[in-house]
Amino acid sequence: MSVCDVTTPSNSMMALDKAKSMMLDKVTPLTTQELVSLQECWGRVLADDIRSPLNMPPFDNSAMDGYGVIASDLDEIEQLTVVGSSFAGAPYNGIVNKGECIRIMTGAKMPKGCDSVVMQELVTVCEQRITINTKVNVGQCVRHCGEEFSVGEIVLAKGDVMSARHIALIAALGLESVLVISPLKVAIFSTGDELVAQGTPLKEGQIYDSNRFSIIAQLQAMNMTVIDFGVIPDNPKQLKEAFEQANQQADVIISSGGVSVGDADYTKDVLEELGQIDFWKVAIKPGKPIAFGQLTDSLFFGLPGNPVSAMVTFDQIVKPALHKLRGEGQSKALRLSAIVTNDIQKSAGREEFQRAIVTSEGGELMVSTTGAQGSGMISSMCKANCFIVLSREQQSLVSGDNVSIELFDSNLVG
Repeated sequence: MSVCDVTTPSNSMMALDKAKSMMLDKVTPLTTQELVSLQECWGRVLADDIRSPLNMPPFDNSAMDGYGVIASDLDEIEQLTVVGSSFAGAPYNGIVNKGECIRIMTGAKMPKGCDSVVMQELVTVCEQRITINTKVNVGQCVRHCGEEFSVGEIVLAKGDVMSARHIALIAALGLESVLVISPLKVAIFSTGDELVAQGTPLKEGQIYDSNRFSIIAQLQAMNMTVIDFGVIPDNPKQLKEAFEQANQQADVIISSGGVSVGDADYTKDVLEELGQIDFWKVAIKPGKPIAFGQLTDSLFFGLPGNPVSAMVTFDQIVKPALHKLRGEGQSKALRLSAIVTNDIQKSAGREEFQRAIVTSEGGELMVSTTGAQGSGMISSMCKANCFIVLSREQQSLVSGDNVSIELFDSNLVG
């Protein structure tokens, strides 16, 4: 147990759920919109519902390669005469009469008169006549006009995030562009005299800045506009200037480091001068010193300096706020039950997110930690594909116990 764990009473920290609820109550979704093409809408948030301009499918069509028939004919007629063909994009324009059928391909329009399709594997063909070797039900293997949705029906809702599957649907409707929420502008910087840029030889006591790059990557994956302020030294004047500039340029400011209680941690003082702090310590491990507040024109998140703490708090606290700010529908992360395969040491007091690997064995989910769980061990995140989520009251567990897990989302797995 670290010194920080010993000297910070758990009752002085805000519960994670309470912190998130308080934060989300203070987040008002942005409303600025823009029209973008299908090629530009991946990852964007719909600014309005999309109603279908057509029926889907737009006409009755075949779900199989086979033969279009009149089902009732087969109660009386043993053989049917093939009078034509219907292909996707090249329909049969005649009328199919009693005793007749057509050759039809998947997706092809059903001709007038036909009400059913028999797959070709169930048909015996002799020149231009066929014998059907199975019972045929009216409407079988036919996709009916409007059976998926009809004209005017809402097919995608305001707040939906556009993925490849959403874009496929929009394209199928014939729409060339969609109205989306304009990208959030997020300013980011790291703080600390110990941080240096990659490619610079390390001097005694120095480390490379990694938090900024991890957060920027996740923001880019969410299609947000990143304003990178780099590394700000532990200097109150420079820190204040960075906050003032970021507040003028961005909707959200994210810093990492400088939110603890050390002699060189000036972030809290600067924020109290420029705005309002809503919470400072949250009962989460890793990541207890996590700050949220408001400046005149932006929201602020102060993440811990330890790399794993920064990633966990960004995932659990910052992302829900970003989702709401850009108008996404809110949903809780999916948690699953798994059997833990190693002992876990834990004391009551903080909700804990241990990095872990989940696999499926014999229909059950089995999960094990990635080993040492130090908040500075980035490798513990790289090896993992999920969090083991342990409640604030939870204490130590032994192998074989059931635990709750939360799979990494696409921002963390790539």
